[in-house]
Amino acid sequence: MSILNKKTVRDVDVSGKKIIMRCDFNVPMDKEGNITDDLRIKGALPTINYLLENGASIILMSHLGRPKGEAKPEFSLAPIAKRIAELVGKEVFFADDSDVVGENAKQMAANLNFGEIMMLQNVRYRKEETKNIENFSKELASLGDVFINDAFGTAHRAHCSTTGIANYLPSAMGLLIEKEITIMGTAVEKPEQPFVAILGGAKVSDKIGVIKNLLDKVQVLIIGGGMAYTFIKAQGYEIGNSLLEEEKMDLALELIRTAREKGVHLILPVDTVIADEFKEGANYKTVDIKKMPKGWIGVDIGEETVKLFEDIILSAKTVIWNGPMGVFEIPAFAEGTRKVAHLLSLCDGTTIIGGGDSAAAVEQLGYAEKMTHISTGGGASLELFEGKILPGIDILESK
Repeated sequence: MSILNKKTVRDVDVSGKKIIMRCDFNVPMDKEGNITDDLRIKGALPTINYLLENGASIILMSHLGRPKGEAKPEFSLAPIAKRIAELVGKEVFFADDSDVVGENAKQMAANLNFGEIMMLQNVRYRKEETKNIENFSKELASLGDVFINDAFGTAHRAHCSTTGIANYLPSAMGLLIEKEITIMGTAVEKPEQPFVAILGGAKVSDKIGVIKNLLDKVQVLIIGGGMAYTFIKAQGYEIGNSLLEEEKMDLALELIRTAREKGVHLILPVDTVIADEFKEGANYKTVDIKKMPKGWIGVDIGEETVKLFEDIILSAKTVIWNGPMGVFEIPAFAEGTRKVAHLLSLCDGTTIIGGGDSAAAVEQLGYAEKMTHISTGGGASLELFEGKILPGIDILESK
């Protein structure tokens, strides 16, 4: 069954109901507990506002970081509740229970008036959460009348607050998940051609399923980032001390052969920026990809590679991008990623950024407004591109 046939919040009568809503507020914070990027919080606002406008009360829940089943103050959702209150323009009551569904939370939920918002403490304070253990799912469900999942970033996880709770309440997806799967699902299932996929990041092993699925759909597959060096080495070339998954070299050759058989242009870098050390301030230079010296490390794509990508990206009707082209966190080695982001910003086709580091790059570089869609979930978008069923969406009621 298609995930596009699942109920959305618009298909549910929410008036006079207590809506328990799973969001993905797993946002980056500095050492002082200040939120450094609130993109995911803003992503939940359309559903929150829809519920308020339609006479519901809202119980928000999310995880933050990895407290591993313990109540750790540094992973408290208190700063998130404060930020939502600022964005929505009304108070968000915060139930600071270390066991999440404690007496305080139960009382607060019972007394919640329509048009009001409360937030539970970090669901990962409970060890049952990630193991999807029934008792915690039931506790969460006891607080509300309807479950709305709007946490696309965790839709690929079967946890108490993403799937378990849906066994006990009427359920539907929020507007953010609807937007994510409509845009990305359509791009993968019915893409306008030419369809180009750009995959980067560190490891081939993280992207095997995605590559295999996309080889049946794309006209061009561009591979950059650390994962490219496994493909280069597999073809017999020197890669120095660059990132290598030796056990994936045969697979890399197999993927190259499969692409050829399917008529897909699989494009690898033709030149690379190399450094003598993996750190800021290292000496670096650009060399032909087939002439890498021993002892050096590949850290970015070179200028000729960017030129090779240019016409392909600019003439594409659909582009998806997941994974940076180099060591993006070091400014000197972020050029390739920056230039690919720039090219996508000039593309007239549908441009989809698959979350994670690519999304961060596009945001930081100021190109976010130029993209058709930036996903809020790196892992979930990868699994969607892979053709996998996302449990947090699959369990929701169908129309």
